[in-house]
Amino acid sequence: MLSKSQISIMAAVGFVIMWSSGFIGARLGTAEASSMTVLMWRFIVASIILVSWWLWKHRKKLSIKSVITQAIIGLFAQGGYLYCVFLSVENGVSAGTSNLITTLQPIAAAALAGPILKESTSMKQWGGLLLGIFGVLFVVYDDLGGSSQVPLWAYALSFLAMISLVFATLFEKTRKNAVSIIDALPIQTLISALLFTIIAFSTGKASPPLTPEFWGAVAWVAVLSTIGGYGFYWWNLNLGSITRVSSLLYLTPPVTMIWSFLMFGDRIGFLTIGGMILCLLGVWVIKQDEPEALTQRELNDKGCGIDG
Repeated sequence: MLSKSQISIMAAVGFVIMWSSGFIGARLGTAEASSMTVLMWRFIVASIILVSWWLWKHRKKLSIKSVITQAIIGLFAQGGYLYCVFLSVENGVSAGTSNLITTLQPIAAAALAGPILKESTSMKQWGGLLLGIFGVLFVVYDDLGGSSQVPLWAYALSFLAMISLVFATLFEKTRKNAVSIIDALPIQTLISALLFTIIAFSTGKASPPLTPEFWGAVAWVAVLSTIGGYGFYWWNLNLGSITRVSSLLYLTPPVTMIWSFLMFGDRIGFLTIGGMILCLLGVWVIKQDEPEALTQRELNDKGCGIDG
């Protein structure tokens, strides 16, 4: 039996690694096809895996209200978030800058969690959030320099992506009857698969290239980024406050840099290393004011226990 702190650490580490893998998968996939093609097949494959698992485990049927709720969450957390990010990058915003804008999510989530969820954010946690922001700025500093002909609305898309994820997070946290991750993710990915299939067919980008590199990238983002990333995200949300969970996003740019270094040989400079340290410090500060992790019994009561 794992201790409460071990469960919390395992969930946090798993989320940071899996969420960061999405940026690498996007780089692998868009080298072979358009982003909409990658997104469409990413969610089709993820849906097939998750629905097959759901049927195999003979999960109980959900109410219509629960299905609609999870569809709304998926539409904003996956569909809206990823569509706006990819469209922003395709219209000239660098991946680093888009990543920085969406990583403002912890500040927005912490600010809204108080009035909406009655979750208090201490001064120490606000300090940790600001440390994380400075750390992210260090990591993507090179992407912020130079002149740019990118239209303002392209940058606005990255902000919309951030708002979409914040809305989904707050909406999920306000639901009184929690749905197990195993039941929620299939619905969320199915609605996203439907959204991106409609977009891909309407733009003539549904046909995938028949190359092992493309399907390898699709498998990467379907399993690691979609099932792993979002699975760990909702699990962490059930384990703690929005402020703590959102703060883990600060660690994704540095970890993405490590992924890029290991897989593509991208350089890691001194500013990046300094930013990593600040991000780690910020998350550590926030963790100090976080209540203890839930017990296993409490996890099962909330529908997020690892019960298969």
